[in-house]
Amino acid sequence: MFLFTKANLIRILVGAICLLLVLNFVGFRTDGASGTSLSKLSIRRVHKYAHIYGNDSTSSSSGGARLPAAPLALSKEREQEKERDQGLHGAPNSTLLTVIAIANFTSIPQDLSRFPLSTHKPLPTLGQKSTSALLLANCTDPDPRDGGPVTPNTTLESLDVIEAELGPLLRPGGAFHPDNCNPQHHVAIVVPFRDRYAHLSVFLRNIHPFLMRQRIAYRIFIVEQTNGKPFNRAAMMNIGYLEALKLYQWDCFIFHDVDLLPLDDRNLYNCPRQPRHMSVAIDTLNFRLPYRSIFGGVSAMTREHFQAVNGFSNSFFGWGGEDDDMSNRLKHANLFISRYPVNIARYKMLKHQKEKANPKRYENLQNGMSKIEQDGINSIKYAIYSIKEFPTFTWYLAELKNSERKS
Repeated sequence: MFLFTKANLIRILVGAICLLLVLNFVGFRTDGASGTSLSKLSIRRVHKYAHIYGNDSTSSSSGGARLPAAPLALSKEREQEKERDQGLHGAPNSTLLTVIAIANFTSIPQDLSRFPLSTHKPLPTLGQKSTSALLLANCTDPDPRDGGPVTPNTTLESLDVIEAELGPLLRPGGAFHPDNCNPQHHVAIVVPFRDRYAHLSVFLRNIHPFLMRQRIAYRIFIVEQTNGKPFNRAAMMNIGYLEALKLYQWDCFIFHDVDLLPLDDRNLYNCPRQPRHMSVAIDTLNFRLPYRSIFGGVSAMTREHFQAVNGFSNSFFGWGGEDDDMSNRLKHANLFISRYPVNIARYKMLKHQKEKANPKRYENLQNGMSKIEQDGINSIKYAIYSIKEFPTFTWYLAELKNSERKS
């Protein structure tokens, strides 16, 4: 009778609840490569990944991982036709893809032919079955008279809700292609990421409809850094650039913080002849430009721009400095920063805790110009532990192998 006292029954009940919580937590750890995993993003359920790409020892920085070759949102008929012609995409299933990627460049600016893009075949536009796709008119930029301020939806939802809303409009991996014209801009949206799971859901819910209205072909790349080192935003953007070019020969790259939402659809996500700083006016900064040389938040650069400056520096661990260093690199390459007016290039910043500042950011900035040719996409070392196609984005789990340097 002593075993079944009220106090003992309460202890047994509490113990059972704790055990269930532990088992539930373990069940969410699907990646094994790191304590960081996008499986945590599912607030209501664990994602079942329909596209998990593995590879064997042939995987390397030269593009061994076989992923979809073009950022086109194909119809189901065209998808089936493509699979008959080329076979299903992807290597045999594996829960872990390891790719040691060491960029092999010798000088800057680089020859674009170094990138392994020869396997990419042009694909017809959405809904077209024959050469009639060639008869479609080129997409034009939206008329600014039809655009204006937009109000973002900042309601937090789980990714399965976002996928149900947007998935039918997108190709797996968060890619889009307009169905009634030939896009003139092919844009890779590269988002450096760590531990901003709630922000990511809000970002995806808003950015996809915003971009669809602009009649561009695009794909969203989320590059998440593993734990173990301070977050290196610039290095994640370098990795996103290199990995995105293995899938398609993008003409424009937009490097985008996950906590910034555009507030005016006249703010076009393409690349002009000069690099463009896009997040000119942010609500938390009273919609004013803090200083003329700023290049942080959201920025747009062509392949030629990015290679002319050897990408971002890999030396900035922790918050701050990498964008000012890029601004210096652009000036050094005789490029200047273009901007939309403050009434157009407006953004809302989602609330977050202030990041720990990089104590060496000023030293790195001071010595940055002497390291341009040795510190960038030609010197980055990293490992890709996993690549997954979600309905609304393509995700990379990356470990940065570069060590923090002393200036």
